[in-house]
This record gives sequence, structure tokens and C-alpha cells, in this order.
Amino acid sequence: MSGPLTERMFRRALIAIALSGLVLGAAAWANGLRDIANWCWAGGTLPVVIGLLISMVRDFLAGRMGVDSVAFVSMSGALVLGQNLAGIVVAIMYAGGNLLEDIAVARAERDLRSLIDRAPRIAHRRIASTIEDIPIEQVAVGDDIVVRAGEVISVDGLITSQLATIDEAALTGEPIPVSRQAGELARSGSVNAGETFEIRASAAANESTYAGIVRMVSAAQTAKSPFIRMADRYALLLLPITLAVAGGAWFFSGDPVRGLAVLVAATPCPLILAAPVAFIAGIARAAKCGILVKGSGPLEALARTHTVMFDKTGTLTVGGARLVAIEVTPGQSADEVLRIAGSLEQASQHVVAAAIVEAAMAKGLKLTIPSEVRETMGSGLEGVIDGQTVRVGSYQMVHGARKPETWAARALRRAAWRSALSVFVAVDGRTIGAVLLADELRRETPHAVQTLRTAGVARIVMVTGDRADAAETIGAALDLDAVLAEREPADKVDAVATEQRQNPTVMVGDGINDAPALAAANVGIAMGARGASASSEAADVVILVDRLDRVADAVTIARRTRSIALQSILSGMALSGLAMGFAAIGLLPPIAGALTQEVIDVAVILNALRALTSGHKFGRHKMPAAAATTLRQDHKRMEPTLDRLREIADGLDAAEGTGAMILISEADDIVSRQIVEHEREDERAVYPQVAKFLGDGHGLGAMSRAHREIIHMARLLRRLANGLTVHDTDHYLIRDAQRVIEAIEALVRIHNAQEEDIYEQAIGT
Repeated sequence: MSGPLTERMFRRALIAIALSGLVLGAAAWANGLRDIANWCWAGGTLPVVIGLLISMVRDFLAGRMGVDSVAFVSMSGALVLGQNLAGIVVAIMYAGGNLLEDIAVARAERDLRSLIDRAPRIAHRRIASTIEDIPIEQVAVGDDIVVRAGEVISVDGLITSQLATIDEAALTGEPIPVSRQAGELARSGSVNAGETFEIRASAAANESTYAGIVRMVSAAQTAKSPFIRMADRYALLLLPITLAVAGGAWFFSGDPVRGLAVLVAATPCPLILAAPVAFIAGIARAAKCGILVKGSGPLEALARTHTVMFDKTGTLTVGGARLVAIEVTPGQSADEVLRIAGSLEQASQHVVAAAIVEAAMAKGLKLTIPSEVRETMGSGLEGVIDGQTVRVGSYQMVHGARKPETWAARALRRAAWRSALSVFVAVDGRTIGAVLLADELRRETPHAVQTLRTAGVARIVMVTGDRADAAETIGAALDLDAVLAEREPADKVDAVATEQRQNPTVMVGDGINDAPALAAANVGIAMGARGASASSEAADVVILVDRLDRVADAVTIARRTRSIALQSILSGMALSGLAMGFAAIGLLPPIAGALTQEVIDVAVILNALRALTSGHKFGRHKMPAAAATTLRQDHKRMEPTLDRLREIADGLDAAEGTGAMILISEADDIVSRQIVEHEREDERAVYPQVAKFLGDGHGLGAMSRAHREIIHMARLLRRLANGLTVHDTDHYLIRDAQRVIEAIEALVRIHNAQEEDIYEQAIGT
């Protein structure tokens, strides 16, 4: 039987003995058997005194001395002075307080335990046409695993079926199941929310996502917070003060019972209970938000955060190359350039090649298997597609030493100011286009930085191994306090140490190279949803949701938890001090003092449990998280539309005549049929619903103004496109159309980001 479980059973036995002694003594007293009543009360008190003495000796031998000494003195004094009824009331108060603490801790730990309790034990391994059930410990990398409907995925693996619907709420907190295609990762701990599918194990059970979470949850339940130890130290000051007040009351009144009343009223259960209950409740609250805190210590340290340092790639940004634009020669199709590039890049294992192939597949383009492929490391590929010789790679490889054409020069210039990588494409010696790839900011990054400022973080720094120009661009966009670029892992550790010498510092990262810096910081936070296991193991806090704004949520939860713990301690001790004063002047006898202290204990525990909640604002309700997720997904579905508007605006640089007329008409059609209709639907149906969950309508008023501006810009575009002929498309009209299209695209992107900030406010995160 485990130690904590044995201790909880012992506490329950003590409260049962004390209650039995009280009831039997009361019955004897009612029947006039006062001596027997006193013996019953003394018999119920003595086991609690002995148990408390054993606990105090054990703590003392372990180098700890807590707050139980006043309770021990008050119960012992009651027995010595013959105040057995007061003694058993104190015993019930003390043992009952411990039981209430157990109940509160059990409730707070429920969310953490649920992660462990739902861990899968069995996997269905398929060998040829046979399926066998095996313990998950026997699953090896490369095994084909069948995941049936409603089952928890046992190990990490790549999906081999065509489509899988997965509920990742236990890992990410997102309430809506997601669809995963063949080749995508299915993480252990997720639930199959659709039909049966298969995965090919990519990690053993003990190295999979869920096993790591379980290990970290187990660690989270063991550490003791410095704040809790601080409460113990403060409580030691209470003992001499209490003895002095009790002695003074006895001395001036000549009545030892009055001194006992002071001791009873001073029993420091608020200090015993408040801090551990509040911090464990805070950890459970964080777990509900997809934030795994490894114990009370990191949570308390997080509450004192002054400086937050971010890694760039994969933390502030999405990580890896993403398609940002396609530049083409006049008359060439952007989709065809991407299709040809994606077809050839299928033969390469390079990360850039994978990004191009993924972008082509995301657009639904049909790729061709290349032949006669030759790869020049660091430069690009050459091969045959559909009987044509294709080159894909750097400008020097594809274009040679010739002076770039106008469109190519424009592509290189745009790649430079976007800090993007340009991949040029040539067919049979003729360059037809370029694919621009870059690592972009996460959608939620600006909101995360703003929320950290609101939460009281005074300094935000980015430390990255990337080039200074790319890092400075992101730093300026986010209005960061400092940008430290071109830093190796050892340099990141030095940077963290420099900040630590001045103020409590948090480091946030996701990669293996971030692990040393995470370990060096006061608190290391790992983006564990898709980050490296090394960083998650080194970190004190792991964000299980792939959302950066959870970092701000973690700081907010930590500060609220510490505030509640401190509030519970101070208010509880203030009330106890008031009770001591009344007892010292004879207005509160021992029994009444014990009952008063019991009321204080219950109030302190209930207040500490407020850390389980996010706090309630009277007069408003929270919007369901699923509704906010749906609204965000609407914006995500609009991204291809906005990308196409950007492509049209770029294409108008070199377009003229019929080509320009077609592009302008297409942009007008996209804006009127998709964007304007979306904004009108928001105004008609979405905003009235969201308004119910906001404290005021000022934010939505500004959003409505943005709707009117978007619709106004759409009317301007309609005027340019309406009745447009080839003869009308002169240089000035094309430039005007280009400006309007670019303005609409930029305005809608900013507007969508602002709307998502409002949705976050509505759900109370």
C-alpha cells in the first residue's frame, strides 16, 4: 500500500475515533455520567495527540518543523487542565481539517489523475491478415496498429489509412475532433472519434507522447512549493507569539483555562491547509487549459515572472518553411509552377522540398512522378517530368549568371524584404517562376505577447540562432524589448543567466537546442505539442496545446493561485488573531474558540479552492470554447482566398490588357462572393451572439467599423471591374486596382486577428 494512501487512511481513523469519543461522551453526559463522559472525551483526544506527536517527530528528524506544534500544545494543555471537552473539539478540528485537506487535494488532483487513469494498456497489432492484442510495452517501431472506434491511441504513429477523425482534447484542449490524412502523425492519448483506422508505430510506448505526459504528471504531484515551505517558516513565528499571549492571559487573569482558550483559538490550520490546497488546485486548473506544471515549485516561481524570453523558430513562429507567395513569368500559371516544383521535389528528402510538396498537395494539385533525378546538395534538383527537363533550386542554379529578368528581380526583392527563401523553377531551360517560402508568425503570437504584458510581465526578449535581419523584423512587428540574434545553445544559456541576475526569468522554447536554456531559467516552458522530448523533459512547464497564448495563461493562473494562497493565509491568520484577542480577555471560552477556529478552517479551504476556477465576472457568461474554435476555423478556411488575392495583386505587376482584366475581374468576384458575404454574416449572426459574452460592446463596435471599411473597399473594386474592357486596362487603372486589392487583403487579415482576440476575451482565457 502506498505511503500517501496509508496516511490518508490513518487520518480517517483518527477523525472517526475523535467523533466516536465526542458522541459517546455526550451520551454519557446526558445520562449524568460525567466522569465517563470525560474519559470518553479524553480517550478520543489522546490518539490524535499521539498521532500528531509522531508526525512532528518524523518531520523534525527529516529537517522540517511545521505549524502543528500549537495544535499539539493546545490539546495536551486541555487534557492536563481537565478541559477534555475542549480537547476533543480541538482534536476533531485538527483531524477534520486534515480530512478536508485530503478531500480538497483529491478534487484538485482529479484532472491530473484522469490523464494517468485513461492511459491505454493494450494495442491491436496487425500481422498480415491477423490482428492480435498485445501489451503496449511490446509495440515496436514499424508495427501496424489497428485503432478501433472510440479507442485511445496507444502509441505515436503515422496514419496509413486514407482518413482518420481524432479527438485530441486530452492533449490539446481543443473540443472539436480533427481530420488527419494518410502520412500525418496520430499521437498517443488521442481518441479515435471516427471509423477504425491504422497507424504505423513511429515510437515505442515509453517514448510516445502520452507516456511522456504521464511521467511529467507523476512528477507534478511530488514537489513541494517554496511558498508552502515559506508558510511553514512563518508559522514557526506563531508558536512563541501564541505562547506569550496565552501566558500573559493566564498571568493577568490567574486562570489557566483562559490561557488554554488562547491556544485553542490560535491553532494555525489556515497555515497548514491554505498553501498546499491552493497550489494543487492551481496545477489542476492549468491542466484543464492544456498546461502541465511539474509541481508547486514551478507554479510559485512562475507567479514572480518579470522577464519572458522566447525562442523564435517553432515558438513565436510556426516553425519550418511555409509557402508565402508564387512569382511567375507573364502569362504563366502559379498553380502550374507549384505543381511542377512539387512533382520534382518528391525525390528529395530536404525540409524545403517537403514544404513545397505539402503546399502543392494542400492545393489539390496532381503531382507527377519524376525520373532521371539528379540532386545538387544545397542548390537544387534536376529531372524529367512529363517528358520535359525541369530544374528547381536556387537562382544561381536555375538562372545562371545572367542578369535577372524584371519579374525575377521583383521575386528576389520580395524574398529579401519578406526574409523568405526563393526557389526558382525552369522548364527546358526557360525560367517560369519562383516559389517563396518563409517561417511566419503564429496567428496567436501578437495576442500572446499582448496578454503577457497585461498579465504584468515587464520585459519580453527574443533569443534565436537566426540571422539578425530576420529576427529584427519579427522583433519590431511584436514590439519586443530586446532581440538577441545568431545565438548558439551555449549563448542562449548565457543570455538567460544574464537576465536571471536582474529579475526572475522564464524561457520558452520547443527544440532540442532550447533544452539547456530551459533548464537554466527560473522556469522553463516547453511547447510540447510538437516540440522535442528533450525540451519537454528539461522544462518545468509543458504546453500540451499548440498555442503560444497558453504561456500567458500559465503566468495568469500562477499569479492568481499565489494571490489566493496568500489571501487565504493572511485572512485566516487575521481571524485567528482576532479570536486569540477575544479569548485572552475572557470573551471566548475554549470550546467556543475551537468551534470558531473550525469555521475559519472551512472558509480558508473553500477560498483556496477558488484557484480551480478562472474567476467569475458578475453579469456575464463565457462563450463555449467550441463556438470560438468554430469561428477561428472559419477564418482558417478564408486563408486560401486571401492568399489568392495576394497572388492576384502580385500578378498585376507585370499584367496588361486581357491578362490584367481577367485578374481584376477574378479579384472582384472573390471579394464580393466570399469576403463581403462573410463579413455581412458576421455582422448579422455572429456578433449578436458574441456580444452576449462580452462585458461591453466597444470591441465589437470597432469590428463593425472594419466591416464597413471592407465593404467600402469592395465597392471601389466593383466600380473598377464593372464593365471593364481591354482598352480600359491602362497602367493607372491596373495600379489603382492593385492598391485596392492589397488594401482589402491586408485589412481582412488584421480584422480576422482582432476578431480572434475578442473571441478569446469572450471565452474568458
